[in-house]
Amino acid sequence: MMALGGKIADAFPQGGLIFLHGDLGTGKTTLVRGLLRHLGFKGTVKSPTYALVEPYHIASRDIYHFDLYRLADPEELEYMGGRDYLSSDALCLIEWPEKAQGFLPTENLNLFIQHDDTCRDIRIESTIPFDTNQ
Repeated sequence: MMALGGKIADAFPQGGLIFLHGDLGTGKTTLVRGLLRHLGFKGTVKSPTYALVEPYHIASRDIYHFDLYRLADPEELEYMGGRDYLSSDALCLIEWPEKAQGFLPTENLNLFIQHDDTCRDIRIESTIPFDTNQ
């Protein structure tokens, strides 16, 4: 998951919107940690379950990691300034995007993560073309 995070960072140098789908414990935050480490972030990377969003500024890039698991109503994103985060040139990674259905703009990439005791399966769907040779 850490290596995949790095690949995603390279594929989105100008920002974008990435939806992370998967049950609790599938590795969504680990993937974000890999992306941030790849970009040079040295601090603690935690799931923003209670804060809803964790902002990072790395090498002149803004990255926002959302965890919408506890979101009761999509309008909560409006109250916290969600449109400002999403309308910028930032890279936004959103766990549990289905909780904000109808509020979020169209994503650039969907990652569907499943796991069991022996393996992890990741399905990637892109709405934009990008270089798969990276």
